[in-house]
Amino acid sequence: MSSFEGKVAFITGGGRGMGREIALEFARQGGDVIISDIASDIEAIPYSLASKEDLDETKALVEAEGVRCIACVADVRDQQALDDAVAAGVEAFGRIDVLSANAGVYDWSSSRLWETSDAAWYAQIGVCLEGVWRSAKAVAPQMIKQGRGGSMVFTSSNVGVEGAPCSAPYVAAKHGVIGLMKTAALELGELGIRVNAVLPSTTDTKINDHPAGWRRASGKPDGTRDDYLEAVHQWSILPNTTALPPQATAKAIVWLASDSAEYITGVALPVDAGHLTLPGFNPWPIRD
Repeated sequence: MSSFEGKVAFITGGGRGMGREIALEFARQGGDVIISDIASDIEAIPYSLASKEDLDETKALVEAEGVRCIACVADVRDQQALDDAVAAGVEAFGRIDVLSANAGVYDWSSSRLWETSDAAWYAQIGVCLEGVWRSAKAVAPQMIKQGRGGSMVFTSSNVGVEGAPCSAPYVAAKHGVIGLMKTAALELGELGIRVNAVLPSTTDTKINDHPAGWRRASGKPDGTRDDYLEAVHQWSILPNTTALPPQATAKAIVWLASDSAEYITGVALPVDAGHLTLPGFNPWPIRD
């Protein structure tokens, strides 16, 4: 994979988890990094989101790789905040070559679609879909101004191409990300800007690793972290595979953004240990 020396990557949701690993992977390849995160909680989301301290820790870890990094507090639902982050990055580094639109949240409350609250719907659609659109909207003019080149990678999910019960807002958002990616690839392709998406399977970050996530994944009302990790073994083809490490998707994103993937655009790339290849079955058969 080619080096990112002299290039700049902007990663949303960079405070911790997958976003942190994406930032570190770009740094290891020599790229300067801009990271953003909300640095506060969202009431409708039942776990704590990244803090300012998390964001600062990611910045320090990236800089320890010998590259430059700036960290911005920005809610991806706020266009002005994203525009300001882009402006700060351009002021610091002069350019932006890569966008990793990665920020995401998930409500593990297990509500069926007709029971889902407006707050839960708008939080997940807002961060997971609107946030991707707003991130691309913030970065595209700068990439266009720089001339041909540039790459955007949107984070969707396995459930961007399949259903999942009691997850209507998240599933709808992640399906929407793929449609948005394909449209962006068409609109930006003639300008030499590539746009792709990754579809991670269950990943061992805070979005899943908390008591509500353990209970939901394991199907046990008192599910533990060990129960969650054991249950996820059933979701992959590859042996000894449970919830994926965040590095798995980070490496795929950096590869898609690299010159090694220079002729790849409009692609939704699963990073799922074969999950989407598994034959389907009905875990709740009714025998009336």
